[in-house]
Amino acid sequence: MTDPWVALEPGADPAERARVLRRAHETFTAAGTVPQPVRSVVADSWRRSARAGVGPDGTASVELADGDLGAYRAEHPLARVMPLIRELMGSFAADGEHLLAVCDEHGRLLWVEGHATTRQRAGRMNFVPGARWSEAAVGTNAPGTAVAVDRPVQVFAAEHFIRRVQPWTCAAAPVHDPRTGRVLGAVDITGGDGLAHPHSLGFVQAVARAAESQLALLAPAGPAADRHELSALGRDEAHLLTGGRRIRLSRRHSEILVLLARHPEGLTGDELLCALYEDETVTPVTLRAELARLRRILGPGLLASRPYRLTAPVESDVAVVERRLAVGAVSAAATAYAGPLLPGSQAPAVARIRRRLADGLRTALIARRDPDLLADWAHAPWGEDDLDIWRALAAVRPTAAVRSRLAALESELGVAAPPRVAG
Repeated sequence: MTDPWVALEPGADPAERARVLRRAHETFTAAGTVPQPVRSVVADSWRRSARAGVGPDGTASVELADGDLGAYRAEHPLARVMPLIRELMGSFAADGEHLLAVCDEHGRLLWVEGHATTRQRAGRMNFVPGARWSEAAVGTNAPGTAVAVDRPVQVFAAEHFIRRVQPWTCAAAPVHDPRTGRVLGAVDITGGDGLAHPHSLGFVQAVARAAESQLALLAPAGPAADRHELSALGRDEAHLLTGGRRIRLSRRHSEILVLLARHPEGLTGDELLCALYEDETVTPVTLRAELARLRRILGPGLLASRPYRLTAPVESDVAVVERRLAVGAVSAAATAYAGPLLPGSQAPAVARIRRRLADGLRTALIARRDPDLLADWAHAPWGEDDLDIWRALAAVRPTAAVRSRLAALESELGVAAPPRVAG
């Protein structure tokens, strides 16, 4: 085959190739070996899928619905280029009885549009907005594999890892942030065997490049000099993106920026002293020295005084999680939560924000009773000893492993198991 990323070489019989692939798929699921003529990109994907624990009879799960989905889509960078994607792909999908789909960098489908009957059929396998179609969730498929390998790819018939997806053919290409090169998601075309053609792969690749060009045009001119983003979740030293530079801050400077980003009106020196230091003997001179060093690091103009304040809005990952929680977008909030706020910080005000944010998200997760969201928290470093989360997980996913971990945790903490309610 001339191009390993194209599903069928010229002149190949789709029906015969589908039969051969079904036999190869059965061989792999039974024995773990990949026979010819399975393409290397598919063989590698099958192996990754198996290592991730995907079963051939599984199905996609819907992670974002209703308010969660709407809030997450509205904030996603690809929302800005959806009108262009619809213009380029919409009529092709509708006229050819195909679907256009756009996923995020985690393989979650954000938009699925196109022919109504085809959409209805696809819905039966949860190929719907809000469903996770990453390789780790549902195995080999074009949008999930495209973001996994960061390449345009076709997946034909029984090349799909999950059997219920094998009647379909799809082609997808990743879309990148034109400033950073980071994968934002992928554009996909899904339908019948007719898509197993080099033209469909070239088509989605062209749409992805057009989307990247549009994002570049929509971005501010120059090195994003007026854009300031603070990442402080899950790390002891925050990162600040400012003026096209990424700055790693010391712990104290991280604490100061977290607090000033939260108080755009500014804080007096006394307020900052109380917020940052438990030790009441720390003098204003110490704080002024820290702020002088921070001002030199940030460059001119961003940090003002009397009161101490930031002269431009700084978007923090803490604020993103709080906004999503405020509108009930629990799944989207959990996705944005990279861990506790500056976990090593002992600054009183930072510790309060850290505790409130974690408690608010935990409470929302327990109330939501979503087993996947609870499992994600329970298996994270900050959740592995979280008794309430493990109890909530055991209530909705009472597997032997979960029950065993819960019993061990209750024993370690010296806590009795709650009494069972007779049913």
